[in-house]
Amino acid sequence: MNERQEIKAAVLREPGTSLTIETIDIDAPGPHEVLIATAACGVCRSDLHFVDGAFPHPLPTVPGHEASGVVEAVGSEVRGIAPGDHVVTFFTVFCGTCELCLRGKYTLCVDPSTRRAKDAPPRLSQDGAPIATFLNLSGYAEKMLVHENACVKIRSDMPLDKAALLGCAVVTGAGAVFNDCKLTPGESVAVIGCGGIGLAAINAAKIAGAGTIYAIDPVASKRDLALEMGATDAFDPSGDDAAKTLLKATGGFDYAIECVGQPATAELAWTILKRGGTATILGMIAPGKSVSIAGPSFLTGKKLQGSLLGSTVAPIDLPRLVDLYLAGDLQLDKMVAEEIALDEINGALDRLRAGDSVRSVIVFP
Repeated sequence: MNERQEIKAAVLREPGTSLTIETIDIDAPGPHEVLIATAACGVCRSDLHFVDGAFPHPLPTVPGHEASGVVEAVGSEVRGIAPGDHVVTFFTVFCGTCELCLRGKYTLCVDPSTRRAKDAPPRLSQDGAPIATFLNLSGYAEKMLVHENACVKIRSDMPLDKAALLGCAVVTGAGAVFNDCKLTPGESVAVIGCGGIGLAAINAAKIAGAGTIYAIDPVASKRDLALEMGATDAFDPSGDDAAKTLLKATGGFDYAIECVGQPATAELAWTILKRGGTATILGMIAPGKSVSIAGPSFLTGKKLQGSLLGSTVAPIDLPRLVDLYLAGDLQLDKMVAEEIALDEINGALDRLRAGDSVRSVIVFP
Protein backbone atom coordinates (compact mmCIF):
# COMPACT_ATOMS: atom_id res chain seq x y z
CA MET A 1 0.00 0.00 0.00
CA ASN A 2 1.81 3.10 -1.27
CA GLU A 3 -0.93 5.63 -1.96
CA ARG A 4 -2.88 8.07 0.16
CA GLN A 5 -6.58 7.25 0.48
CA GLU A 6 -9.68 9.43 0.70
CA ILE A 7 -11.76 9.05 3.86
CA LYS A 8 -14.67 10.83 5.54
CA ALA A 9 -13.85 12.62 8.78
CA ALA A 10 -15.30 15.17 11.20
CA VAL A 11 -13.00 18.20 11.05
CA LEU A 12 -12.60 20.98 13.62
CA ARG A 13 -11.44 24.22 12.00
CA GLU A 14 -12.08 26.82 14.71
CA PRO A 15 -12.65 26.41 18.48
CA GLY A 16 -16.27 26.71 19.50
CA THR A 17 -17.65 25.86 16.05
CA SER A 18 -19.43 22.79 14.75
CA LEU A 19 -17.41 19.98 13.23
CA THR A 20 -17.79 19.59 9.48
CA ILE A 21 -17.93 16.24 7.68
CA GLU A 22 -15.30 16.41 4.96
CA THR A 23 -13.31 14.21 2.63
CA ILE A 24 -9.64 14.18 3.61
CA ASP A 25 -6.59 12.11 2.71
CA ILE A 26 -4.83 9.57 4.92
CA ASP A 27 -1.30 8.39 4.14
CA ALA A 28 0.00 4.85 3.85
CA PRO A 29 1.66 3.49 7.00
CA GLY A 30 5.31 4.25 7.65
CA PRO A 31 7.71 1.63 9.07
CA HIS A 32 6.28 1.69 12.61
CA GLU A 33 2.69 2.68 11.79
CA VAL A 34 -0.64 0.89 11.59
CA LEU A 35 -3.58 1.77 9.34
CA ILE A 36 -6.88 0.96 11.06
CA ALA A 37 -10.41 0.85 9.66
CA THR A 38 -12.30 2.54 12.47
CA ALA A 39 -15.15 0.46 13.88
CA ALA A 40 -16.33 2.74 16.68
CA CYS A 41 -15.29 5.87 18.54
CA GLY A 42 -16.67 7.19 21.81
CA VAL A 43 -17.61 10.85 22.12
CA CYS A 44 -15.64 11.83 25.19
CA ARG A 45 -15.87 15.02 27.26
CA SER A 46 -12.12 15.42 26.76
CA ASP A 47 -12.82 15.92 23.05
CA LEU A 48 -15.32 18.61 23.98
CA HIS A 49 -12.69 20.52 25.98
CA PHE A 50 -10.61 20.87 22.81
CA VAL A 51 -13.58 21.50 20.51
CA ASP A 52 -14.78 24.34 22.73
CA GLY A 53 -11.30 25.82 23.07
CA ALA A 54 -10.66 25.21 26.77
CA PHE A 55 -7.45 23.40 25.78
CA PRO A 56 -5.35 24.49 22.77
CA HIS A 57 -4.62 22.18 19.83
CA PRO A 58 -3.20 22.79 16.34
CA LEU A 59 -5.97 23.31 13.79
CA PRO A 60 -7.50 22.08 11.61
CA THR A 61 -7.73 18.69 13.24
CA VAL A 62 -9.95 15.60 13.40
CA PRO A 63 -10.92 15.00 17.07
CA GLY A 64 -11.67 11.64 18.63
CA HIS A 65 -9.41 9.54 20.83
CA GLU A 66 -11.48 6.62 22.20
CA ALA A 67 -11.64 4.15 19.37
CA SER A 68 -11.51 0.58 18.16
CA GLY A 69 -11.10 -0.95 14.74
CA VAL A 70 -9.66 -3.59 12.43
CA VAL A 71 -6.11 -3.38 11.13
CA GLU A 72 -5.98 -2.80 7.39
CA ALA A 73 -2.22 -2.50 6.81
CA VAL A 74 0.99 -2.28 8.81
CA GLY A 75 4.42 -0.76 8.24
CA SER A 76 7.53 -2.71 7.37
CA GLU A 77 8.88 -2.80 10.94
CA VAL A 78 5.64 -3.69 12.75
CA ARG A 79 5.81 -7.17 14.27
CA GLY A 80 3.12 -7.63 16.92
CA ILE A 81 0.09 -6.53 14.88
CA ALA A 82 -1.12 -7.84 11.52
CA PRO A 83 -3.87 -7.01 9.02
CA GLY A 84 -7.20 -8.35 10.23
CA ASP A 85 -6.38 -7.94 13.92
CA HIS A 86 -8.95 -6.24 16.14
CA VAL A 87 -7.44 -3.39 18.13
CA VAL A 88 -8.20 -0.72 20.71
CA THR A 89 -6.34 2.55 20.37
CA PHE A 90 -5.06 4.81 23.15
CA PHE A 91 -3.75 8.35 22.93
CA THR A 92 -0.74 7.97 25.25
CA VAL A 93 1.54 6.46 22.62
CA PHE A 94 4.84 5.29 24.10
CA CYS A 95 8.32 4.70 22.72
CA GLY A 96 9.24 1.85 25.09
CA THR A 97 12.87 2.93 25.49
CA CYS A 98 12.97 6.29 27.33
CA GLU A 99 13.50 6.61 31.08
CA LEU A 100 9.78 7.01 31.79
CA CYS A 101 8.89 3.89 29.81
CA LEU A 102 11.65 1.84 31.41
CA ARG A 103 10.28 2.86 34.82
CA GLY A 104 6.82 1.62 33.78
CA LYS A 105 5.32 5.10 33.36
CA TYR A 106 4.13 4.52 29.81
CA THR A 107 1.32 7.07 29.86
CA LEU A 108 3.81 9.87 30.57
CA CYS A 109 6.09 9.19 27.59
CA VAL A 110 6.58 12.20 25.29
CA ASP A 111 9.43 10.86 23.19
CA PRO A 112 9.18 12.44 19.71
CA SER A 113 10.18 9.20 17.97
CA THR A 114 6.53 8.09 18.00
CA ARG A 115 5.58 11.00 15.73
CA ARG A 116 6.43 11.61 12.10
CA ALA A 117 9.45 13.77 11.40
CA LYS A 118 8.68 17.40 10.58
CA ASP A 119 9.90 16.97 7.00
CA ALA A 120 7.81 13.81 6.44
CA PRO A 121 4.40 13.90 4.73
CA PRO A 122 1.56 14.44 7.21
CA ARG A 123 -0.54 11.48 8.25
CA LEU A 124 -3.69 13.46 7.41
CA SER A 125 -4.12 16.15 4.76
CA GLN A 126 -6.58 17.83 2.43
CA ASP A 127 -5.62 19.14 -0.99
CA GLY A 128 -1.99 18.90 0.09
CA ALA A 129 -2.47 20.96 3.26
CA PRO A 130 -1.73 19.13 6.54
CA ILE A 131 -4.42 18.31 9.07
CA ALA A 132 -3.11 17.86 12.60
CA THR A 133 -3.52 14.41 14.11
CA PHE A 134 -5.51 14.76 17.35
CA LEU A 135 -3.90 13.19 20.42
CA ASN A 136 -1.98 10.77 18.18
CA LEU A 137 -5.23 9.21 16.88
CA SER A 138 -8.00 11.30 15.21
CA GLY A 139 -10.80 8.79 15.76
CA TYR A 140 -13.72 10.73 14.24
CA ALA A 141 -12.77 9.32 10.84
CA GLU A 142 -13.34 6.22 8.77
CA LYS A 143 -9.67 5.27 9.20
CA MET A 144 -6.84 6.04 11.62
CA LEU A 145 -3.10 6.01 10.98
CA VAL A 146 -1.25 5.54 14.27
CA HIS A 147 2.09 4.49 15.70
CA GLU A 148 2.22 0.78 16.50
CA ASN A 149 2.48 1.64 20.22
CA ALA A 150 -0.82 3.53 20.12
CA CYS A 151 -2.94 0.41 19.72
CA VAL A 152 -3.30 -3.01 21.31
CA LYS A 153 -4.55 -6.24 19.78
CA ILE A 154 -7.61 -7.69 21.52
CA ARG A 155 -9.69 -10.85 21.30
CA SER A 156 -11.80 -11.04 18.13
CA ASP A 157 -14.89 -12.06 20.13
CA MET A 158 -14.96 -8.67 21.88
CA PRO A 159 -17.70 -6.41 20.39
CA LEU A 160 -15.85 -3.48 18.83
CA ASP A 161 -18.55 -0.93 19.66
CA LYS A 162 -18.00 -1.65 23.35
CA ALA A 163 -14.25 -2.09 22.99
CA ALA A 164 -13.90 1.56 21.95
CA LEU A 165 -14.77 2.67 25.49
CA LEU A 166 -11.74 0.86 26.82
CA GLY A 167 -9.43 3.29 25.04
CA CYS A 168 -10.11 6.22 27.36
CA ALA A 169 -13.05 6.30 29.79
CA VAL A 170 -12.80 2.76 31.09
CA VAL A 171 -9.03 2.42 31.21
CA THR A 172 -8.84 5.82 32.97
CA GLY A 173 -11.48 5.10 35.61
CA ALA A 174 -10.57 1.46 36.16
CA GLY A 175 -6.86 2.26 36.03
CA ALA A 176 -7.29 4.84 38.78
CA VAL A 177 -8.67 2.10 41.02
CA PHE A 178 -6.34 -0.75 40.04
CA ASN A 179 -3.10 1.14 39.34
CA ASP A 180 -3.18 4.50 41.12
CA CYS A 181 -5.11 3.61 44.28
CA LYS A 182 -4.34 -0.10 44.39
CA LEU A 183 -7.57 -0.41 46.33
CA THR A 184 -7.87 -3.51 48.48
CA PRO A 185 -11.05 -5.30 49.62
CA GLY A 186 -13.02 -3.51 52.32
CA GLU A 187 -11.61 -0.02 51.72
CA SER A 188 -13.89 2.93 50.98
CA VAL A 189 -13.93 5.08 47.86
CA ALA A 190 -15.80 8.19 46.74
CA VAL A 191 -16.14 8.88 43.02
CA ILE A 192 -16.91 12.49 42.13
CA GLY A 193 -18.56 12.76 38.72
CA CYS A 194 -20.50 9.84 37.26
CA GLY A 195 -19.85 10.19 33.56
CA GLY A 196 -18.01 7.49 31.66
CA ILE A 197 -14.79 7.70 33.68
CA GLY A 198 -16.58 7.84 37.01
CA LEU A 199 -18.83 4.90 36.19
CA ALA A 200 -15.79 2.87 35.16
CA ALA A 201 -14.12 3.73 38.47
CA ILE A 202 -17.23 2.65 40.38
CA ASN A 203 -17.42 -0.60 38.43
CA ALA A 204 -13.73 -1.28 39.06
CA ALA A 205 -14.07 -0.48 42.77
CA LYS A 206 -16.81 -3.08 42.98
CA ILE A 207 -14.61 -5.61 41.18
CA ALA A 208 -11.76 -4.79 43.59
CA GLY A 209 -14.03 -5.47 46.57
CA ALA A 210 -14.43 -1.98 48.00
CA GLY A 211 -16.56 -1.94 51.13
CA THR A 212 -18.20 1.44 50.53
CA ILE A 213 -18.54 3.15 47.13
CA TYR A 214 -20.11 6.62 47.12
CA ALA A 215 -21.24 8.03 43.76
CA ILE A 216 -21.25 11.83 43.94
CA ASP A 217 -23.00 13.70 41.11
CA PRO A 218 -25.69 16.41 40.91
CA VAL A 219 -27.54 14.61 38.07
CA ALA A 220 -30.08 12.13 39.45
CA SER A 221 -30.03 9.86 36.39
CA LYS A 222 -26.26 9.47 36.66
CA ARG A 223 -26.51 8.63 40.36
CA ASP A 224 -29.12 5.99 39.54
CA LEU A 225 -26.87 4.46 36.89
CA ALA A 226 -23.95 4.51 39.30
CA LEU A 227 -25.99 2.47 41.78
CA GLU A 228 -26.72 -0.06 39.04
CA MET A 229 -22.99 -0.35 38.33
CA GLY A 230 -21.92 -1.06 41.88
CA ALA A 231 -22.10 2.08 44.01
CA THR A 232 -23.35 1.37 47.52
CA ASP A 233 -24.55 4.94 48.06
CA ALA A 234 -25.33 8.00 45.94
CA PHE A 235 -25.01 11.62 46.98
CA ASP A 236 -26.12 14.93 45.46
CA PRO A 237 -23.37 17.50 46.17
CA SER A 238 -25.39 20.54 45.16
CA GLY A 239 -26.65 21.24 48.70
CA ASP A 240 -24.94 23.38 51.32
CA ASP A 241 -21.59 22.15 52.65
CA ALA A 242 -21.47 18.81 50.83
CA ALA A 243 -18.09 17.96 52.35
CA LYS A 244 -19.32 18.37 55.91
CA THR A 245 -22.37 16.22 55.19
CA LEU A 246 -20.28 13.46 53.64
CA LEU A 247 -17.75 13.46 56.46
CA LYS A 248 -20.49 13.28 59.06
CA ALA A 249 -22.17 10.37 57.28
CA THR A 250 -19.03 8.34 56.51
CA GLY A 251 -16.13 9.51 58.65
CA GLY A 252 -14.19 10.09 55.44
CA PHE A 253 -12.92 7.88 52.62
CA ASP A 254 -9.74 5.92 52.02
CA TYR A 255 -9.79 7.10 48.40
CA ALA A 256 -11.53 9.90 46.50
CA ILE A 257 -11.41 9.87 42.70
CA GLU A 258 -12.24 13.14 40.93
CA CYS A 259 -13.60 12.79 37.39
CA VAL A 260 -14.94 16.28 36.65
CA GLY A 261 -12.00 18.61 36.12
CA GLN A 262 -12.96 21.57 38.28
CA PRO A 263 -11.02 23.10 41.17
CA ALA A 264 -14.05 22.82 43.47
CA THR A 265 -14.45 19.08 42.87
CA ALA A 266 -10.71 18.48 43.26
CA GLU A 267 -10.82 20.33 46.58
CA LEU A 268 -13.88 18.30 47.60
CA ALA A 269 -11.96 15.08 46.88
CA TRP A 270 -9.19 16.21 49.25
CA THR A 271 -11.55 17.39 51.96
CA ILE A 272 -13.63 14.21 52.24
CA LEU A 273 -10.63 11.94 52.77
CA LYS A 274 -10.02 10.36 56.14
CA ARG A 275 -6.59 10.84 57.69
CA GLY A 276 -4.00 9.15 55.49
CA GLY A 277 -6.38 8.93 52.51
CA THR A 278 -5.50 9.52 48.86
CA ALA A 279 -7.21 11.80 46.33
CA THR A 280 -6.67 11.02 42.66
CA ILE A 281 -7.49 13.74 40.11
CA LEU A 282 -8.55 12.42 36.72
CA GLY A 283 -10.53 15.40 35.43
CA MET A 284 -8.95 17.88 33.00
CA ILE A 285 -8.62 21.13 34.94
CA ALA A 286 -8.32 23.89 32.34
CA PRO A 287 -5.26 26.11 31.97
CA GLY A 288 -5.39 29.12 34.28
CA LYS A 289 -7.33 27.33 37.01
CA SER A 290 -5.77 26.28 40.31
CA VAL A 291 -6.64 24.01 43.21
CA SER A 292 -6.39 25.47 46.72
CA ILE A 293 -5.63 23.28 49.74
CA ALA A 294 -5.27 24.49 53.31
CA GLY A 295 -1.66 24.03 54.41
CA PRO A 296 -2.32 22.44 57.82
CA SER A 297 -4.33 19.64 56.19
CA PHE A 298 -1.10 18.13 54.85
CA LEU A 299 -0.28 17.19 58.42
CA THR A 300 -3.10 14.65 58.32
CA GLY A 301 -1.03 12.39 56.06
CA LYS A 302 -3.31 12.76 53.07
CA LYS A 303 -1.96 12.36 49.54
CA LEU A 304 -2.94 14.22 46.38
CA GLN A 305 -1.99 12.66 43.05
CA GLY A 306 -2.70 13.23 39.39
CA SER A 307 -3.18 10.49 36.83
CA LEU A 308 -3.20 10.28 33.04
CA LEU A 309 -5.18 7.41 31.52
CA GLY A 310 -5.17 5.58 34.84
CA SER A 311 -1.38 5.07 34.77
CA THR A 312 -2.11 2.25 32.39
CA VAL A 313 0.32 -0.18 30.81
CA ALA A 314 -1.94 -0.59 27.81
CA PRO A 315 -0.59 -3.86 26.31
CA ILE A 316 -1.23 -5.53 29.67
CA ASP A 317 -4.27 -3.70 31.04
CA LEU A 318 -6.49 -3.45 27.96
CA PRO A 319 -6.65 -7.23 27.22
CA ARG A 320 -7.42 -7.82 30.90
CA LEU A 321 -10.31 -5.35 30.73
CA VAL A 322 -11.61 -7.21 27.68
CA ASP A 323 -11.54 -10.43 29.69
CA LEU A 324 -13.43 -8.74 32.55
CA TYR A 325 -16.13 -7.59 30.14
CA LEU A 326 -16.54 -10.98 28.49
CA ALA A 327 -16.69 -12.59 31.95
CA GLY A 328 -19.61 -10.31 32.82
CA ASP A 329 -17.81 -8.21 35.44
CA LEU A 330 -17.15 -5.01 33.48
CA GLN A 331 -20.50 -3.46 32.57
CA LEU A 332 -19.73 -1.53 29.40
CA ASP A 333 -23.22 -1.95 27.94
CA LYS A 334 -24.73 0.27 30.63
CA MET A 335 -22.31 3.09 29.83
CA VAL A 336 -23.49 3.58 26.24
CA ALA A 337 -26.33 6.07 25.96
CA GLU A 338 -26.64 5.86 22.18
CA GLU A 339 -24.94 4.69 19.00
CA ILE A 340 -24.76 7.29 16.23
CA ALA A 341 -23.42 7.86 12.73
CA LEU A 342 -20.46 10.14 12.07
CA ASP A 343 -22.67 12.94 10.72
CA GLU A 344 -24.52 13.06 14.05
CA ILE A 345 -21.41 14.08 15.98
CA ASN A 346 -22.43 17.69 16.67
CA GLY A 347 -25.67 16.61 18.34
CA ALA A 348 -23.70 14.24 20.57
CA LEU A 349 -21.35 17.06 21.56
CA ASP A 350 -24.36 19.26 22.38
CA ARG A 351 -25.74 16.55 24.64
CA LEU A 352 -22.38 16.36 26.41
CA ARG A 353 -22.52 20.13 26.96
CA ALA A 354 -25.96 19.72 28.51
CA GLY A 355 -24.65 16.97 30.79
CA ASP A 356 -27.47 14.55 29.95
CA SER A 357 -25.51 11.82 28.15
CA VAL A 358 -23.11 9.25 29.59
CA ARG A 359 -21.54 8.09 26.32
CA SER A 360 -22.43 8.43 22.67
CA VAL A 361 -20.53 6.03 20.42
CA ILE A 362 -19.97 6.65 16.73
CA VAL A 363 -20.34 3.36 14.87
CA PHE A 364 -18.88 3.13 11.37
CA PRO A 365 -20.42 0.91 8.66
